[in-house]
Amino acid sequence: MIQEETLDLLEWHRLCQHLSTFAATKLGAIAAQYMRLPDTKEESCQLLAQTEEVYDLENRLNTKLSFDGISDIGDALERADLGGLLSGKELLSIATTLAGVRRLRRIIEEQEEIPVLKELVADVRTYPEIEQDIHRCIEEDGKVSDRASPRLREIRGQIKVVRERIYRKLQDIMQRQSGAIQESVITQRGDRFVLPVKAPQKDQISGIIHDSSSTGATLYIEPHSVVEQGNQLRQHHRQEQIEEEVILRGLTQQIAQVKEDLEYLLAVATTLDLAVARSRYSWWLQANPPRFIDSTEPITLRQLRHPLLVWQQNHEQGVEVVPINVQVDPKIRVVAITGPNTGGKTVTLKTIGLATLMAKAGIFIPAKVPVELPWFEEILADIGDEQSLQQSLSTFSGHIRRMIRIIEALNGSSPEETKPPASSLVLLDEVGAGTDPAEGSALATALLKYLADQAQLTIATTHYGELKALKYQDERFENASVEFNDQTLSPTYRLLWGIPGRSNALTIAGRLGLRPEIIEEARTRVGGFSEDINQVIAGLEEQRREQEQKAKEASKLLQETERFYAEVSEKANALQQREKDLKQLQEQEIQKAIAQAKAEIAQVIRQLQQGNTTAQNAQKATDALTQIAERQLPKQKHPPISYRPKVGEKVRIPGLGQTAEVLSLSEESEEVSVRFGIMKMTVPFTDIESLDGKKVETQEKPKPAPANPAPPPPPKSSPVIRTSQNTIDIRGSRVAEAEADLEKAIAKATESGILWVIHGKGTGKLRQGVHEFLQRHPQVKRLELAPQNEGGSGVTIAYLT
Repeated sequence: MIQEETLDLLEWHRLCQHLSTFAATKLGAIAAQYMRLPDTKEESCQLLAQTEEVYDLENRLNTKLSFDGISDIGDALERADLGGLLSGKELLSIATTLAGVRRLRRIIEEQEEIPVLKELVADVRTYPEIEQDIHRCIEEDGKVSDRASPRLREIRGQIKVVRERIYRKLQDIMQRQSGAIQESVITQRGDRFVLPVKAPQKDQISGIIHDSSSTGATLYIEPHSVVEQGNQLRQHHRQEQIEEEVILRGLTQQIAQVKEDLEYLLAVATTLDLAVARSRYSWWLQANPPRFIDSTEPITLRQLRHPLLVWQQNHEQGVEVVPINVQVDPKIRVVAITGPNTGGKTVTLKTIGLATLMAKAGIFIPAKVPVELPWFEEILADIGDEQSLQQSLSTFSGHIRRMIRIIEALNGSSPEETKPPASSLVLLDEVGAGTDPAEGSALATALLKYLADQAQLTIATTHYGELKALKYQDERFENASVEFNDQTLSPTYRLLWGIPGRSNALTIAGRLGLRPEIIEEARTRVGGFSEDINQVIAGLEEQRREQEQKAKEASKLLQETERFYAEVSEKANALQQREKDLKQLQEQEIQKAIAQAKAEIAQVIRQLQQGNTTAQNAQKATDALTQIAERQLPKQKHPPISYRPKVGEKVRIPGLGQTAEVLSLSEESEEVSVRFGIMKMTVPFTDIESLDGKKVETQEKPKPAPANPAPPPPPKSSPVIRTSQNTIDIRGSRVAEAEADLEKAIAKATESGILWVIHGKGTGKLRQGVHEFLQRHPQVKRLELAPQNEGGSGVTIAYLT
């Protein structure tokens, strides 16, 4: 009984009514209005999973799931099972329901990451063969179709022939006896075709009178000449009716045979529609899915809004809903909310109660993420007055009666019957009110201490100042209050945690104009200690307001920082894209220049091949290639020296893993004298770097000319052209391995008289080994490093004999 009372007090049925407006079918709306709360946490989690999957599915599809054609066929299934005869319209409703559920099942099965919905529709059978039989036999208006059977088609053909004969005879009579006819029209009375005849001329048309007009001036007569054919028509209609019943009976029996499967299909469709209603209602509330926590985690409901007030704001032009923050430490068992009347204490209780019920029923909660709260087995409430003149109950008596029912629900219906403390939420409004303040305060204190032992969480509103002190006596108690604006003399409806509410009666009375001497007299009777407490509470409230203001300023600054970061990131991305585009354009220009140079080189080679191979022609070709190179290749510019150590500066010596101080440096020898610890040493520029990793760039020194310079090489018969035949790449090889490869490359490049060796720069060891090998080789006349545009110190050119 107390459970149903709690639902009424929290106005749960109003919320269910709002939920039903989001259902797509009649059954879904009824299921929403009379929604049953789950008995287990697992069932609630299942409902929440259904809601989340529908929410994600409709957002992903950018359209709503359609329940077109699905209707309430429960009564038709029951009558078919009892041997009744289903009408054509009822059969059509069954067929469209089968098609609608099949369409929903197909959509769900085609999607991914919705295992709960897939499991829900996995065992649904939609019987397409029954649907086809119904559409074959029943027209869209619910009548039996001629296609249903050959016998029915034959009977209806006979009916058509007989009706046409009757029409022809009656039209012939109207033409012959036009003076006796009131109106030239053939009509029906019952299933008989008649003519409207003027009453005075009734003897001119002999027949059976079936009806007359209200004035008696017109008689509706069936002529004797068509009576026999009318009888035949009646017989054919009876045969038609019998054949239609046979067809409907056959379809009804098919439905009766699969009644259980169709009932299950209808239940699944209703469950799915209810999940869709929960999802769409949650989306409309701008709500978020809750997470059920255990007893060791805090309750977190930030910016929680009352769902019924949100509905009132949007549909009834109500005032804007003020959200509340609910954060309860896991060790807290009782929260005492204090504050002035009409400050929002009762609304706070109902908001928290509805939030727990919504989570339990699988509905998202209108609060900001994270939404975390326990799964309460029982939600019990005592909100509002329970006065009854018939039962002679006062407000106090009504509260006590309800408290007795709450305690019985927690611990059993009798003192002897006990059960372990339940996972329960108890909501009490004005606990202990309605009697002597001293006794009421004592009773409220004892009651809250009892509930701290028996319920998981109790939230109580009160005006008793003594309850504020329970927090400092028992760590399981917490204070909260509804904020009151002293300037406007009105509540703000905000919930403040950790601060008890202070009395505002004297302040309000003074601001409203009550004489000062009366206010002062009241203050002296209240006592200085109470006034001191109020001042302390006022100071705490002021500190909270200051902190909230600072938090708002910090939040605003954070938003501006995030906006600035977004702008900088956008500009950086634009610069990177611009640099990328420029590089791509440069590469395209380089490729064009290379292609043009290749074409010009190929033309020079063709001219050389076509003429006589003489030293003069070769020199001309060489000059032409030189001009091409000067025109196409970019000018080499030496980059400026970016880093030079300074005396007294700290530098890093990577080879020794030490940081040293620069004592002196020599630009000529490119050496630096450093000290680390007690050690002093001189190292070359190449062995040091700055603390941020910059290297010292050294200038290449010209090699001294040999004492006996070698004579210049004789002019070659062909220009120095680099091809795949006279080039070898030994980067990454060891010196010993490279010598064998060089031997083969020299033999291969003898005809061209030149060998390009690509060894890379690296540490220089491979280059040194290659030079030593080539200098000893009998077929190598001389060596030189390649031009800078051909690889520089990473490539060696060997001239062969």
